[in-house]
Amino acid sequence: MSVVVTDRIEKTILLRAPRTRVWRALTDAEEFGTWFGMKFDGPFAPGALRRGVIVPTTVDAEVARAQQEHAGLAFEITIDRIEPERLFAFRWHPFAVERGVDYSGEPTTLIEFVLEADANGTRLTVTESGFDQIPLARRAKAFTANEQGWAMVVGLIEKYLAHAA
Repeated sequence: MSVVVTDRIEKTILLRAPRTRVWRALTDAEEFGTWFGMKFDGPFAPGALRRGVIVPTTVDAEVARAQQEHAGLAFEITIDRIEPERLFAFRWHPFAVERGVDYSGEPTTLIEFVLEADANGTRLTVTESGFDQIPLARRAKAFTANEQGWAMVVGLIEKYLAHAA
């Protein structure tokens, strides 16, 4: 009997970079934005509400083309926790990409980036949870879009780290 998980997405990747380097790519707002495809209004700090806009990633032309349709779209994230070189977490409204729609009344999902040392680099696990709280009319589409999105995102950070100093 297989179990279908509808509340959480989890992706893991082994990054061939030291944990301190991966940590900086995740928690420096400018670096994060470069590979993820966002521009933020300030640094990441626990409890901070960060506003930003979608800008195409600079590390993958194909992903950048896919992001282009959402370029300039405003969004917000709230930094949940920062545990140095171990956990970076924030909350957002998943797949909130329809222009003119106010998502502020909806629950958010929690995104967690967990780092673990590995003999060959750093193991990064990205988890997004809380989809079961998203309004039913948007839930399946948001889950499917983000399932595909996180698969792309782990590839983006891998490419970024392979070429960044």
